[in-house]
Amino acid sequence: METVITVFAVLFLLFVVLGGYATIKVIGAAKRGVDRTVTQARRTVEDHTLRAKSFAQLGPAGEIAKLRLDLRTSMRATRDALHAGVVEDASLKESLGLFERLSAHGHELDGELKRLESEPDRAELAARMPELRSRTERITRSADSLRWAARDRAHRFTDDDLDTLSAQIDVETGALRHWQHDEPDASAAPSQPGRQPGTPAPSWPDAPAADGSNGPQTWPRTPRSEPAVEPNRPAITPPDPRPAYPWQKKPRPESTT
Repeated sequence: METVITVFAVLFLLFVVLGGYATIKVIGAAKRGVDRTVTQARRTVEDHTLRAKSFAQLGPAGEIAKLRLDLRTSMRATRDALHAGVVEDASLKESLGLFERLSAHGHELDGELKRLESEPDRAELAARMPELRSRTERITRSADSLRWAARDRAHRFTDDDLDTLSAQIDVETGALRHWQHDEPDASAAPSQPGRQPGTPAPSWPDAPAADGSNGPQTWPRTPRSEPAVEPNRPAITPPDPRPAYPWQKKPRPESTT
């Protein structure tokens, strides 16, 4: 009895532990989903705000908003392209590592541009704009280069696979239509035995003329030996009469009675 109670207690504790672990995993997944949704919503709101500022504000403030929008758009597109490509092409891991290093400079520049949005000294802000514009262009150019290189590599693999597939389909199509290569040409004349290909067929003699004589013969006559004429032989002479001997009996006539 004590053994049964111990087994049930162990099973109950096991179920409790598994239930707690599953609950923690579900709560963690839900929390990550909520955080991801909140982050995406915050980024969307910031992008729309920057786009509105780039059109509504004039001077350095509007240009800063445009620089931030260009920087964020380029970095986000490159990140998504590399993360999607590294799943199918492991060689993009090095490119992804380079992008992570580039992202550090991008985040630093974005933070600096965000702080300069509330800068009251417009003259100092205008003086620093060329340097900020150059840094933004360098980062976005590098990000765009990585993104397009990854896309070109993926397209190259797709084109190579398509070429190989097209060649295999052509071979299979030819194998399925094998009768087009095996059947002889119906319009060609049947070959005659004993004649080499390409040799014209001999013409046959014309039909007998009305007088019974054969028409002209169009193929050469092969020479053949004529049968030798045998000399006249004498007729077979009857044999000489057989000699009669005295000891032979005379044949008796057959009796008619």
